[in-house]
Amino acid sequence: MEKYEKIRIVGRGAYGIVYLCRRLADDHLVIIKQIPIEEMTREERQAALNEVKVLSMLNHPNIIAYYDSFLEDKALMIWGTIFEYLQNRGDVLLEEEEILRLFVQIILSLQHVHSHNILHRDLKTQNIMLCKKKVVVKIGDFGIAKVLSSKSKANTVVGTPCYISPELCEGKPYNQKSDIWALGCVLYELATLQRAFEASNLPALVLKIMRGTFAPISPRYSEDLKQLILSMLHLDPNQRPTLTQVMSQPIVVHALINLQTDIGRVRCNSRTLPFPSRFVFSRSAPSVGSLRGGASFAEGAAAEKSTGGRLVVFSWGGRILTPQTLPIPADASVTEVACGRMQKLGLTEDGRVIAWHSASMSSLDGSSILGAGSARREAAVVSSYVEGLSGVTIKQVACGDLFTACLTDRGILMTFGNGVNGALGHGDYNDVAQPKIVEALLHTSVNRVSCGACHMAAIAVDNDVSSLCTWGRGDNGRLGLGNLTTHPVPQTVSFKHKLKKMYCGTDCTVVISENGRLFACGSNRCNKLGLDKKSESATSGLVEDVLNFTLVTVPPLDVQKVKAVAMGTSHTAILTEKGECLTMGSNSFGQLGYRRDAALKGPQPLAAFSAKTIDLVQCGDTFVVAITSDGEVYTWGKGKRGRLGRALEEDCFEPTPVPFDARYAVESLCCSHGHTLMAACNKSMVPRKK
Repeated sequence: MEKYEKIRIVGRGAYGIVYLCRRLADDHLVIIKQIPIEEMTREERQAALNEVKVLSMLNHPNIIAYYDSFLEDKALMIWGTIFEYLQNRGDVLLEEEEILRLFVQIILSLQHVHSHNILHRDLKTQNIMLCKKKVVVKIGDFGIAKVLSSKSKANTVVGTPCYISPELCEGKPYNQKSDIWALGCVLYELATLQRAFEASNLPALVLKIMRGTFAPISPRYSEDLKQLILSMLHLDPNQRPTLTQVMSQPIVVHALINLQTDIGRVRCNSRTLPFPSRFVFSRSAPSVGSLRGGASFAEGAAAEKSTGGRLVVFSWGGRILTPQTLPIPADASVTEVACGRMQKLGLTEDGRVIAWHSASMSSLDGSSILGAGSARREAAVVSSYVEGLSGVTIKQVACGDLFTACLTDRGILMTFGNGVNGALGHGDYNDVAQPKIVEALLHTSVNRVSCGACHMAAIAVDNDVSSLCTWGRGDNGRLGLGNLTTHPVPQTVSFKHKLKKMYCGTDCTVVISENGRLFACGSNRCNKLGLDKKSESATSGLVEDVLNFTLVTVPPLDVQKVKAVAMGTSHTAILTEKGECLTMGSNSFGQLGYRRDAALKGPQPLAAFSAKTIDLVQCGDTFVVAITSDGEVYTWGKGKRGRLGRALEEDCFEPTPVPFDARYAVESLCCSHGHTLMAACNKSMVPRKK
């Protein structure tokens, strides 16, 4: 202790006194717990030494850090409350935001403890330290923590009586769910400023715990918070959520994300940032459906005005023959678009998701309701922010057939919509109305997601190692798992090459490796994946379905590096790193970009682009849209219902320009079954970045 100067006593733990000390060598403030061992029994000495052992195993910003331990003057000295903070508040309740900010730090620390097979067994507000500014939380006092050497449950009855679980009261074996109970007690205390279970004697306390009765929570708090507390204080440990399930609740996710951005932040003056360029090459999930209405191309001035003249979102298809502008909220700047069977979505610069949908223009008496009398008027298109994503920053949106995926800037994947094919990844086939976290991927960081019509794929990173995960319908081998099985939870695909990008088609999936090679699985209908083999017979070399990811070796893909891929129902467009656009598959509507009677030679560059470079390419069901480096928009294929963005609904067998305002540069492009969505910026105001 000659190396330290005692300043004051800051607390008393189960086995000793806690001092605030100054380390003389560098004036660094530390916490030292002095544990007298002279009069301890052998078991008590072991318990004291146990805290040293446990702390030495843990390294987390929300857990008291371990520096050193030593014996001096027959005392064990080791380096290292919310309780006092709550006591000093009187009857003034905490704001829900503050409760969650403190709570998620406790969750993170407890998750770290459990990851080392350790039970804390004495989690309580007295053992949770709080910094002077009431911002940072650290848990401590591991004197009775137990390291689980196996999956067998612990049996010893230990812990502060007010926080012990019902199974401990009954003398039953217990596991991490007992810490979850204590965590629920702590959260209840944060919300009410009083303990959930308290009595004048131990028998009365045990009776209260066994009955699970406690005073109601103030109505000022949200139902989500109340339900979270109730779930953790469930009498049946099997019904209590795991820490992963607690962390996956939207109310907790928002607090976790805010925690990462708020603590330690540096305040700065706001300023206008340069417009980021975001290129999206493939979002296929085609099927029937479209939105009607929308402003005319000439009415784009209103959209320009709402975003300072910078950004406009165009749409066509579904009986809208030429590009129309879509309304954008006054405070939004849409930089990326995605569309599915019935969805039209935009992603803003600040990470919010906008949905465009039709709004009925019926009269107040309801006479325009279908079958109620007068003819219906066509619905106008309105925009609104997607519910359930407040407090979350989204970096990517993808659409499937009536379902949607949202990827946060923290690598958390959230899905919602139609769950009939298991494509939501929640382990069931239920529909989900609002975005819900894909719990199976919480242990990784997802950096890219793609949706097919009935399946999904994601690139997940765990310890700097990237892996490919797929789930949803498995017919045609579209999941690349070597079988036709449907999986409602993400499955890791055996892929030996380093991943760069992946794209989902209607019934297939393709992957681009880091060296630019193309791998494909799923339906090879009309040789859209280029997997047919050379054969003397006209039919013996045909390949219908491929169950595992297979290298595409058809020329010129055997030598050219692939940059991006887009897939329709039975055709594919490939963008090479040289900026060439290759097409292959069915040419029944001219979607390959040349005459119907031309010989099918496999993927070939389009002659129409011999002097141009392609930046973006997307496929709808039977058509293709391409954007050149000089900002021109080209379409070809089936022209019915306005697919090609031209007044004449004729099929087009070669790339043809779409009437498009030269003031705008396309930043993001997406096609679905029969319509196209395109985000563009004003080139005169913000130069385009390639």
